[in-house]
Amino acid sequence: MNDWPDAWSDDNRNNRYGRGSANAQPEGARAMRQVQRGQAGQYGQNPAAPPYGGGIPQQQPYAGDQGQGQDPYGNGFDSGYNTGQVYGGAPDAGGQGGGPGGPGAMASSRGARPAPNWRKRIKWTAITVVTLLVVVSVGTYFWADSKLNRQVDLSKVIDRPDGGKGTNYLIVGSDSRAGMSAEEKKALHTGSAEGKRTDSMMILHTGDNGPTLISLPRDSDVEIPTFVGSESGKTYKGTGKHTKLNAAYATDGPELLVRTVEFNTGLRIDHYVEIGFAGFANIVDAVGGVDLTIPKGGMKDTKSGANFSAGEQTLNGQQALAFVRTRYALAGSDLDRTKNQQKFLAALASQTATPGTILNPFKLYPTMSAGLDTLIVDKDMGLFDLGDMFWAMKGVTGGDGKSMNMPISGSTGGNLVWDKTKVKKLVDELKNDETVTVTGN
Repeated sequence: MNDWPDAWSDDNRNNRYGRGSANAQPEGARAMRQVQRGQAGQYGQNPAAPPYGGGIPQQQPYAGDQGQGQDPYGNGFDSGYNTGQVYGGAPDAGGQGGGPGGPGAMASSRGARPAPNWRKRIKWTAITVVTLLVVVSVGTYFWADSKLNRQVDLSKVIDRPDGGKGTNYLIVGSDSRAGMSAEEKKALHTGSAEGKRTDSMMILHTGDNGPTLISLPRDSDVEIPTFVGSESGKTYKGTGKHTKLNAAYATDGPELLVRTVEFNTGLRIDHYVEIGFAGFANIVDAVGGVDLTIPKGGMKDTKSGANFSAGEQTLNGQQALAFVRTRYALAGSDLDRTKNQQKFLAALASQTATPGTILNPFKLYPTMSAGLDTLIVDKDMGLFDLGDMFWAMKGVTGGDGKSMNMPISGSTGGNLVWDKTKVKKLVDELKNDETVTVTGN
């Protein structure tokens, strides 16, 4: 095949510089047929190349002036000389060749992508998680604090005893039906009595020697002293007459109850906490029920609605309320009922203070809401005080504390008379935050 321009032959090369020529004068530039860039089978396939048949692909004339990098014979072919273009390799997105020295080669020369800085990532992840926890905790604190119903003003209580070491909480379960529908009252066997009375009363002492939970039977024989009415502001002189402890609450509410407990024991009450029937049942339902073991013989009381067979079982809110209110089915009546109340409250605290509840917002918030919505506390009560009380009750269950009834020496006219000697020693031990050695009934 003749590769020389028209009118040239091999004979014409004798006097020209080039192959087999001894002539020192260089020959003119020869036109080279254009090589298709990226031709299949060489340096990669050019996806933009037209699908011509075998042989040399057809070339289109180059539009523009003939000059550097163009066919000197005017055929319109790009010779590829002096253009900086490199043959081989498919063009990239910018139209540049991917051969040596092109952008692809430059990217390769920069080396592999650096490994991620895991230490930095872990650091910022930890900062994010801690920040989130702080925000959620602060938000939860203010939400819960806003729900506390601070109704009781202990500053209205007169002639108070001196305080001692540790903290004393008076925990009251009332028979309030506030907010309950007729159907709820029927289901919970609460009746429809107006107003509210104390259904259970306990003193919880917290200190350095473990918590102590002391039940005060509602039928305890006490003297109601001189007091100032919480609403009227009038002074009511004491008559020296003895009555049942729950009569103090019925007469003038929480303030008079605190005054009466302090007067008859000599122990200063630091905080007051009260919860009604509905709130108690809602808390139990919010935690999914409370596991409790019913003693042999079971328990049945038509007045409270209790109907339990012996053995371990899970009590829902309705059943739990019936359990803590039952006394007519018990041999020791009110004394046995206070023991059941302590037993249940300890189990409730123990079951609530678990990772499954505290770390699960779908359980934690409903439980807190159920309790906070119906809790009545004193004006100085804070969430930290409430937490201290809660963990102390859990400690009683875990064996870190003690639970007992107020020591009883006998009864008179249906009222339970306290053992004054034991009560005095008990109060002294609590004031000094000493380990309680006194036993109750």
